[in-house]
Amino acid sequence: MTVDVTRSDRRHVRRAETIDQLIEVAVQVMGEQGAGGLSLGEVARRMGIRPPSLYVYFASKNAVYDAVFALGWRMVTEVLQTLPEVDAHSDPETALQDGAEAFVRWSVEHPVHAQLMLWRPVPNWEPSAEAFAPALVALGLTRQRIATLQQLGLLRDVPLDELVNAWTAINTGVISRQLANAPHEPFDTGSFTSVLPALVAMYTTHYRAVRPTPTKKRKS
Repeated sequence: MTVDVTRSDRRHVRRAETIDQLIEVAVQVMGEQGAGGLSLGEVARRMGIRPPSLYVYFASKNAVYDAVFALGWRMVTEVLQTLPEVDAHSDPETALQDGAEAFVRWSVEHPVHAQLMLWRPVPNWEPSAEAFAPALVALGLTRQRIATLQQLGLLRDVPLDELVNAWTAINTGVISRQLANAPHEPFDTGSFTSVLPALVAMYTTHYRAVRPTPTKKRKS
């Protein structure tokens, strides 16, 4: 019985390793041909297997897209979970800059995943509900970070959706401009990523809570 369980575990491990390798090769192909240029035949050729063998692991090309999409958001979640927590003593601009840099840097350094995560470059494909679940987790972390800053009185009392929508527009806008116009530039010196701190400062200036000025007591 123990031998059977061990063999089953080994098969499971080998299957998981093969799936990981397939995703890695698919990302390589999309990096060369664009997300819409993914060819399962080319993936199979690079893997050294026959194309029908791929369907043992993925039911369709869309399933491969789903896997790359979900993996990207899981990786982003891991990055966001390493950010320093915010508290009443946090500087909102610093807290927001930490989050922006983490997400934008990752996206610029993983352009294939970012294409699928932020745009819709593949006709007739959209992520399945299962694939989209990791995106909700990652986006929830960002939303909660902004909500906490607001609850602590560090950001203005405006609808949370407004804060989040403006914030994501800044981040995804920088990513889109960088990858579309200067994809080979590194994050630290990118034509568009280098202005991210200024954009965060503008956002913070606009939404920072204005603390009331203490009134001076008149001398009697």
